Amino acid sequence: MREALKAPGVVKWLFVRWASVHDNLDLIDLARSSGVQVYAVSEQNLATMSDTVTPQGITAVARNIDITLSELLGTKRKNPAVEKKKHRRKDVALIVICAQIRDPGNTGTVIRCADAFGADAVILSTDSVEVYNPKTVRASVGSIFHLPVVTGVPLEQAIEACRAAGMQVFATDGDAGVDLTDLDAELSRPTAWVMGNEAWGLPSEHLALADQTVAVPIYGHAESLNLATAAAICLYASASAQRATN
Repeated sequence: MREALKAPGVVKWLFVRWASVHDNLDLIDLARSSGVQVYAVSEQNLATMSDTVTPQGITAVARNIDITLSELLGTKRKNPAVEKKKHRRKDVALIVICAQIRDPGNTGTVIRCADAFGADAVILSTDSVEVYNPKTVRASVGSIFHLPVVTGVPLEQAIEACRAAGMQVFATDGDAGVDLTDLDAELSRPTAWVMGNEAWGLPSEHLALADQTVAVPIYGHAESLNLATAAAICLYASASAQRATN
């Protein structure tokens, strides 16, 4: 909630259970200082606004914050999350594209990892989970308010736009002939990572769209990595290489 309130113009109304007002005075002050309307409501009314069985006593109504590809990669940069990141890099240098990701927890965790490693944006392709799914928002732990998220874009269009913006496109595949550890100078270049569905990964026709397919090497006995874990490893590798050359 705090991160949502810190994001300019995102939260419209804040609702606090009467019994929880004293415990949330700092959030109430933050909301009011940001021009957010604050309402104290009954426990019954708050329960109707929340998707959880045991609400924490505070909830909010916020505006949609996803942006378009043109806003991210073009000249239209009106979204507060985009404006907030403009001072960090002159150009977009690191993006993760989630292709048909269905699990909201994974999606939120990928957004959190992208935020942690300084990525410029997350793109959710068509048929991916709804970014405003409450589980996605909670799993992001506030990171959804820190960086731009593009939603509902066909994978082919997302890849084409990233490549047109000067980015190389890497797709993860456990059977790829190139390991992440084989890449050196390549990782320092602007990169869009494509991550596939949790169950079946990326189909061959989508792998063919990438400039390079890359496997995350596994040295132990585990058969595979969780989607969000693989995304974290790839994003960290790119972020480290990019910062080493700056």
